Amino acid sequence: MRYPLLLMTQVDRYLLNALKRLLYYFITCYSGLVYGQTSSTFDNISAKQLAKFKAAGVVSYRDFGAKGDGKTDDMEAIAATHAFANTNGLKVKADANATYYVSGKERTAVIQTDTDFGTAAFIIDDTDVQNRNASVFTVSSNLQSFKLSTVSSLKRNQKKIDASLPSTCLITVTNANVKQYIRFGLNQNNGSSQTDIFVVDKNGNVDMNAPIIWDFDQITDITALPIDEKPLKITGGRFTTIANKAESKYTYYSRNIAVRRSNVLIEGLEHRITGEGENGAPYGGFINVGDCAYVTVKNTLLTGHRTYSTIGAAGKPVSMGTYDLSVNRAVNVSFVNCTQTNSIDDNTYWGILGSNFCKNLLYDRCTLSRFDAHQGVANATIRNSTLGHMGINAIGSGTFLVENSTIRGRSIVNLRSDYGSTWQGELIIRNCVFVPAGGKPTSADLISGSYSGLHDFGYTCYMPERITIENLRIDDSQHPDNYQGPAIFANFNPQLTDSSYQEKFPYVITKEVVLRNVTTASGKAVRVSNNLFMFREVKVTTAP
Repeated sequence: MRYPLLLMTQVDRYLLNALKRLLYYFITCYSGLVYGQTSSTFDNISAKQLAKFKAAGVVSYRDFGAKGDGKTDDMEAIAATHAFANTNGLKVKADANATYYVSGKERTAVIQTDTDFGTAAFIIDDTDVQNRNASVFTVSSNLQSFKLSTVSSLKRNQKKIDASLPSTCLITVTNANVKQYIRFGLNQNNGSSQTDIFVVDKNGNVDMNAPIIWDFDQITDITALPIDEKPLKITGGRFTTIANKAESKYTYYSRNIAVRRSNVLIEGLEHRITGEGENGAPYGGFINVGDCAYVTVKNTLLTGHRTYSTIGAAGKPVSMGTYDLSVNRAVNVSFVNCTQTNSIDDNTYWGILGSNFCKNLLYDRCTLSRFDAHQGVANATIRNSTLGHMGINAIGSGTFLVENSTIRGRSIVNLRSDYGSTWQGELIIRNCVFVPAGGKPTSADLISGSYSGLHDFGYTCYMPERITIENLRIDDSQHPDNYQGPAIFANFNPQLTDSSYQEKFPYVITKEVVLRNVTTASGKAVRVSNNLFMFREVKVTTAP
């Protein structure tokens, strides 16, 4: 007898995969191999203890053998505690005032339930690390991603995709045949595969607050990750990293808290760094957010890493970026009331945040040394904040809003020249104070960047189409003798002084600048630029 061919829908495949995962889960649980734990891990948990844990709804690291004396390596006990909590749906609470030592042994604790680190201290020793890529904690979902087979192309600002999904999902799409963000300069490279990340509901409707930003004529990979509806909360914890002393080269350390689950709140955490010497490898972010959406880091104390130099891709010395915060391929990530232990004006420490392929990033009530978007952000907001010596660095699209903030960098916004100084959209600066170079003598530029028109970045490069600056106070009281007053635009291309200069890849220049109530401590008027030819067609409107 012949049976008809059954065509499986995307939901059918998802449910089948879920059933397979459930079966595997029960097999691994009863064979004692949950999250890499041997059967002996939970053998000492009696039925009475299990009932007690479930009644309390919480377990502690001490319950699984952690000493908390600051000397004994407690990482196995920490990982076992979270594995047990994940299996039984329990919260984890660190023991009050304990100090947990975490050696360089390769071991990662998987967090899938609410965790309260409380007043406990964690010493993370990076002086002898088995695997620098292994996170100390990974915040993950028990929902599994799956491939989409029904979507073969996408258009910028497309409102709906052809997919029926089990729930709201985070979609990640790649076209490996197109290269973008082809970096220029000392860290030059051949670019990254075209990438986008966005949220859709179960009917395939795209969240237009974070729209699709590229045309995908072809798709080589597209993945859907269901978004957890229930928030996961991580609170407290006093973490200290004993810094690595490795050779100073681009071998990033990921001894961190990696957030790979959507709908997460991290609150009240502290991270300090000790033991930085004459050399060291850079860090990829102690709080490292990636491949997720709706993450908030709140009331958190961080530390900038010491800057080390190496030889870059161009064969010349270059300072290495090293971060305490890192965000990659993420949507709707907020930093609220975050500060750092070292001075935001001390340039011996690298700027604290680096990000790539993000949408809707927010600083609110933060005092940090830098905001940075390397390979693009779509929509960013900085409000009620103070930015230090590295200021605001970004490329991307959409609306960039800076309001009620103090900026102490060399410019208010630096459009990164290594990625084409591009912002396709609008820039709004409102109710701010600009202290050029933190008060050091300098000629102030409000918007800085550089663009020769001779390098292919993999996309057309734009300046913000419209720039609105209102209620801005420029504290340029410390300035050089030849100071002519602040310029709206830096000299983006000193070679472009007349029409004889030909850009191979033309720059789309700003159309309009609106100035309202912009004042200077020096008493000097705001100018357009040192390069009047380049910005000759920009319409500048000045209002009281």
